Amino acid sequence: MSRALDILELFLQQPLLSAADVVARLGLPRTTVHELLVTLVDRRYLVQVPGQPLRYRLGVRVFQLGSVFAEQVDLAREAQLVANDVAIACDETVHVAVREGRDVIYIARVDSTHPVRMVSAVGRRLPAHCTGVGKMLLSDLSPDQFDSLYPPSTRLASMTPNSITSAARLKSVLKQVRQEGLAFDDAESSEDVRCVAAGVRDHTGAMVAAMSISVPTTRWSDGSRAKLMDLVRDGAARLSDNVGYRTPAGYGAPPDRHASRP
Repeated sequence: MSRALDILELFLQQPLLSAADVVARLGLPRTTVHELLVTLVDRRYLVQVPGQPLRYRLGVRVFQLGSVFAEQVDLAREAQLVANDVAIACDETVHVAVREGRDVIYIARVDSTHPVRMVSAVGRRLPAHCTGVGKMLLSDLSPDQFDSLYPPSTRLASMTPNSITSAARLKSVLKQVRQEGLAFDDAESSEDVRCVAAGVRDHTGAMVAAMSISVPTTRWSDGSRAKLMDLVRDGAARLSDNVGYRTPAGYGAPPDRHASRP
C-alpha cells in the first residue's frame, strides 16, 4: 500500500511518468513497479497516455477523491462562517467537528472574548465519547456500527472523573441524545468546561458534523444553558441548510434511517 501511494505522490511533481521514471525515482524493482502500475490502472487511479502506452497520468478515481475532499473543505468554510455568527451572539467559544473513528476532529473554531475561556485549536483531535460534538455524531450510528466501534466489553479512556468509561453507559447516553437532539459535555473532556452540541446534516440526511458552544463552568447556569441550547440548535440548523439539508417542516431530526438504535 505504501509503495502504491509513493507512486501516486510522484505525480504531484510531474504530470506524466513512465515505468522507468518510477523505477529510477523510487529505487524499486522493475517487476514490483510493473505490478503496482497494473493495479493502479485497473483501479482507475492511473491511466495510460493515449499513443504512449508506456507513460501514465492520474486517473478519474483521483479526481473523485479530490472532489470528496473539496466538499469537506466547503463544509469547513461554511462551518467557520456560521460559528462566527453564533459566537457573536453568545460570546462563548464555538466549535464545529467531524468524526473519524472513535475521535472527533475540530474543523472550525471561534473563540470567546472573555479572559477566561476554553483553549482549543482547529485540527485538534479528542475522544468522541468525552465531548458533546462527539456524542452527537455517535448518536447517528446504526446499532451494528456502534457495536463495531465500541464492542460491549470496551473500556473507554477517561479524560476527567466525569468521563464515560463503558460502552454500555455510552449507549444509554446516546439514546437520550437522540431523543433530545442535543448532546452535552458535563466537564468530561476538561473539568473546567461544559458544552452543548447539535448535529449538522447534509443533503442526504446524514449527520456530517456537529456544532458546540463551550463555556467555563463558572459561567454555566440554568439560564445560560437554556440560551445556549437554542443558539446551538439554530446554528446547526443554519449550517445544515448551507450544506444542503432540507425538510418540509424545517430543521429537525430526519426520518429514522435505522430500524433500531444502540
